[in-house]
Amino acid sequence: MALLDTLFSAFKGGEENRLPLAPATMQGWPPAFAQQSAGRPYEYNRSVREGFLGNPIAQRAVRIVAEGVGQAPMASSDGEVAALVTATSAGQSLLETLAAHILLHGNGYVQIIKDASNRPVELFALRPDRVKVVAGSDGWPSAYEYSVLGEPIVIPIEDEDGWPNIVQIKTMHPLDDHLGASALAAAQQAVAIHNAASEWNRALLENAARPSGALVYETGDGAGLTHDQFERLKCELETAFSGSANAGRPMLLDGGLKWQRIAMSPADMDFATLKSAAAREIALAFGVPPMLLGLPGDNTYSNYREANRALWRLTLLPLTEKLFSALQEGLSPWFPNASISVELDRITALSEDRERLWKQVSDAEFLSRAEKRGLLGFPTEEAQ
Repeated sequence: MALLDTLFSAFKGGEENRLPLAPATMQGWPPAFAQQSAGRPYEYNRSVREGFLGNPIAQRAVRIVAEGVGQAPMASSDGEVAALVTATSAGQSLLETLAAHILLHGNGYVQIIKDASNRPVELFALRPDRVKVVAGSDGWPSAYEYSVLGEPIVIPIEDEDGWPNIVQIKTMHPLDDHLGASALAAAQQAVAIHNAASEWNRALLENAARPSGALVYETGDGAGLTHDQFERLKCELETAFSGSANAGRPMLLDGGLKWQRIAMSPADMDFATLKSAAAREIALAFGVPPMLLGLPGDNTYSNYREANRALWRLTLLPLTEKLFSALQEGLSPWFPNASISVELDRITALSEDRERLWKQVSDAEFLSRAEKRGLLGFPTEEAQ
């Protein structure tokens, strides 16, 4: 009955009676027939090097989303809160950095730096790959360990006076209690395919954009090449006839040697289609319409205006509101009445939608003036 009593008291309410989390990162029961994946396991540093620094599609998609979130117009009821959120973090936009961290890692960590009077003076975005969640005895986070050059620094969730030190922002992960799911992890296979196709193109160009062939030795008596002859021919082919610098160079063959060209099959020639499909999957993982990345063959949107509107509605606005909500909650002990939101009327891509809404509300004669102002996001009573 102890477990039932704990569940009942936790759902009834009370911070001290909240449900404990599983001691491991996976909560609940593991699948009975779980199997290991055949692909490479996800590793953040390697995936960032290959997927963000080494892949133009993924990097451009992340930059479009992160820069769009960083430039989103903000409306705040408190000027001090607005100054904290819009200030740069280590020379970069705080919102842009957090958006990139959430896309690549699935988690964002903001350290609240305070002055001598315990007032927040700066919001600093910590690198998520350097942060480790320190769980308490009940499984809930009690502190964060930040490692720089192998030196760990333990940052409690709250200071001695009970004020928050760290604000964690994460995406939903169904199998992890402490960390969020990364969009880069979902695009890992598509990134690998896209990078492999690029390597294929580069290798093909280095060989004069022609497929390789076979050097056939025919004497009629069935005799083969000796080991020394085979190694000599192999060395000559590699040094004198491979690479883009030797493209089109004539080959002088000895008696019995014949060059037989190997043609590419239609399946081998389909690598361009495979690369385009992988690029579209990468764009899908990061929530960017493929048309905005210049990918051919995208007929989902009739023009760039619709694609840009879909980007704001489906990706930028939800992510920006998520960041604003987390920062507002983290700063609420100092600014309990402050609010942060996106000012939709200043977003050019949504001007047609806002104009349609304004016209519909204005033509609704059954609504009072106060109700119309409330539907448009304004105070119900005008300031006197």
